[in-house]
Amino acid sequence: MSELFDPSSLSRYSIRDRKHLVGVESFASAPPPPLSFADFLASLPDQLGARNLRLAAAAVIEARRNDRPVHASMGAHVIKVGLAPVVADLLERKLWTGLSFNGAAVVHDLEIALIGRTSEDVAESISDGTFGFARETAELYMEAARAAARDGIGLGEAVGRLIEERELPYRRHSIFAAAWRLGVPATVHCAFGTDIVHMHPEMDPEALGRATYTDFLRFAALVARLSGGVYFNIGSAVVLPEVFLKALSMARNAGLMDGPFTAVNMDMLPHYRPARNVLERPGGVALDIRGHHEIMLPLLRAALLSAGEV
Repeated sequence: MSELFDPSSLSRYSIRDRKHLVGVESFASAPPPPLSFADFLASLPDQLGARNLRLAAAAVIEARRNDRPVHASMGAHVIKVGLAPVVADLLERKLWTGLSFNGAAVVHDLEIALIGRTSEDVAESISDGTFGFARETAELYMEAARAAARDGIGLGEAVGRLIEERELPYRRHSIFAAAWRLGVPATVHCAFGTDIVHMHPEMDPEALGRATYTDFLRFAALVARLSGGVYFNIGSAVVLPEVFLKALSMARNAGLMDGPFTAVNMDMLPHYRPARNVLERPGGVALDIRGHHEIMLPLLRAALLSAGEV
């Protein structure tokens, strides 16, 4: 039989001398009904995601009270899960001061504005070669891209303007239209080959390239003013975190940033680029909030409103 380890030789200590990460003061509470949202928020444990949700809301309120920007970059799923009214409300209340999206967001926003419907069944349509070939989507998208290139504006601004000027039937459900009406910058960052409109005969690579590059330069100028503000990455795992890191490097290279900012990542799952490019590499306060967008973004809005007027 081999030799056994003798546990009597181990050194021990009192539990009272140990550093602890959890204490009863951080536990949740169970307030009685009737329960306001402020009561609900205060009842959450001071731990992990609940703590970060409260810290993110507090950072936004502090930034806006100090007239600092709050910029939100979002993937297309924010639109697909029906959050346009929440985003528009945050813009109207001046709690968010700028938006950025990937190219797919324009697809869904245009379709919503046009017919009040979006998101095709990819599993069904890819089998017969019809996936992505809705004519009207490409026509409107490229009309906006050509107008942006012609007028020297970004794609996001051109999309919002087109929706409003064409008086598309469901324009009140469009994030881009809301941003255009309110004068809030909304930039779009396209990766060629990733969006359905790139397959269509209307595709104008020169116009789209010019439009999205103008938005990149506009985004870099917005990032340069982030000191003391808050930056959200919501549901973008690759494109927007990469665009953000380049814009941040440009701003710092030009000496345009004089202080840190708070970075918040909101997504269902952890991803490499948001963790590195948004939360870790920039420095400053970094907050990670996990959960479904259709739950977490309304929760964030409610937390902001429960804090009172900015």
